[in-house]
Amino acid sequence: MATKVFIVYYSMYGHVERLAEEIKKGASSIEGVEAKMWQVPEILPDEVLVKMSAPPKSEVPIIAANQLAEADGVLFGFPTRFGMMAAQFKAFLDATGGLWRSQQLAGMPAGIFYSTGSQGGGQETTPLTAITQLVHHGMIFVPIGYTFGAGMFEMEKVKGGSPYGAGAYAGDGTRVPSELELEQAFHQGRYFAAMAKKLKTSA
Repeated sequence: MATKVFIVYYSMYGHVERLAEEIKKGASSIEGVEAKMWQVPEILPDEVLVKMSAPPKSEVPIIAANQLAEADGVLFGFPTRFGMMAAQFKAFLDATGGLWRSQQLAGMPAGIFYSTGSQGGGQETTPLTAITQLVHHGMIFVPIGYTFGAGMFEMEKVKGGSPYGAGAYAGDGTRVPSELELEQAFHQGRYFAAMAKKLKTSA
């Protein structure tokens, strides 16, 4: 049976979604892996989103919390709010109490990717503080470490991401993820999918 990798994310301005697309490509490049993108529900009313100049959401389907149990591995993606995950994603995780009680996610591999507005905006604190969510579910955190190679040591170009996972800088919202950031996202998807497949086949 195929290894199912879910890429579950929240994206207000499209930066995290762009990373998710590359992560899906990377995960799908592993034979025997089925990767699927999901959005978490929006909790802000439309009139607020309009005032924030947020573009319309894409056609990627909305996931319900209990659907997480259908996956063999999950990559969670979100933008940063004051160095932590955005409230929209936290609200989604807060709705996983039923899965926690039954420990349906225990032993499942999980990864994290993210975007921040600036270099000091939470490229490490965001995934670091998000790990607590995985721990309470008993999930297995799969970071990319330094497996991206030379790209992890790039000093001449602005690049998001860290050993915790792929990342991008959004700036004032007009900056789009760079080629290097997208390459790291692809790498994370491929690396994570290989690990999820290995864990499933060895179980």
